[in-house]
Amino acid sequence: MSNESITITTTFHLLVPGVAPAPVEAELHYEPEDPYAVAVLFHTGQGKVEWIFARDLLADGLLTSSGEGDILVRPAADDPERVLVELNAPTGFAILSVEAEDVAEFLDLTYDVVQPGEEDLWIDFDRELAKLVSTN
Repeated sequence: MSNESITITTTFHLLVPGVAPAPVEAELHYEPEDPYAVAVLFHTGQGKVEWIFARDLLADGLLTSSGEGDILVRPAADDPERVLVELNAPTGFAILSVEAEDVAEFLDLTYDVVQPGEEDLWIDFDRELAKLVSTN
């Protein structure tokens, strides 16, 4: 088993009604030590913003609407080559668009490291338990 993390850089587009989409550079990141999760690190004019969510949510969102609450991922209705990512936070709401091919490529790379359905084999339960009982 490889412990290799995966990171790709891509451009999302912030969608605001009545305004041209604004490009937002981002990194999609995957760590085998946290096999169920992916991270998206957005590089904004005000710094970096990271969102972490389920790898399955991202994969399912390539094909159909997936998620609820803070994160929703779905194919763009008007462009089958793009995926929409809706982010809801107490401080605001954003809809971003990204190339479906970039997301699929990223997911394929993560599957090369940790196959779907084998995530539990990558969890170090002793380490996770130690984190829970640590007094630090």
